Amino acid sequence: MIGRLPLDEQLDALRAVLSRNSVLTQVLERGATMGLPGWYLTAGCLFQTVWNVVTGRPATEGIKDYDVFYHDAGDLSWEAEDAVIRAGREVFAGLPAEVEIRNEARVHLWYEDRFGVPCPPYESSEAAIDSFAATTCCLGVRLEAGGRWRVYAPHGLSDVSGLVLRPNPVLAPRSVYEAKAARWREQWPELTVLDWPRDRP
Repeated sequence: MIGRLPLDEQLDALRAVLSRNSVLTQVLERGATMGLPGWYLTAGCLFQTVWNVVTGRPATEGIKDYDVFYHDAGDLSWEAEDAVIRAGREVFAGLPAEVEIRNEARVHLWYEDRFGVPCPPYESSEAAIDSFAATTCCLGVRLEAGGRWRVYAPHGLSDVSGLVLRPNPVLAPRSVYEAKAARWREQWPELTVLDWPRDRP
């Protein structure tokens, strides 16, 4: 289990596991060519790849899409984000998966309409990752110069490799966490889903 390895070995082990998903490694390699500020490959494609490998499934099984976050507060228009999305369609063309690109500097403009709670502006892509509905999901990876992997994992890797889904009640409402947990448990019944804290709405 990755989370039980010495800290200096965990990143190498994570890279070895994620590298078994060839779609994921291609998204990393192609994403690195786009020059997006503060970008990360993040969300389900990462922790679900780990879940698949840990449970003996094919590395890409059940992964709906591959999320690329970046943070550009210099232009918050939809037109600017859409231009990046359209450029991404060319960069990621031919991959057997959908790649979704989003400017996290714009999230506060639409979040409340979609989820019913206000979202303060994110100061970085890391801040956006911090607000995922489960701490287990708070994971981002990008490819940097020289082939170095930059990994952002504010809550560590123990829950990810241990198949534990832990709520993160900092932004997303309880209903979002529980809906995601139910959907993921159908695909990965081995998951241990922890309850939403009783003292949080």
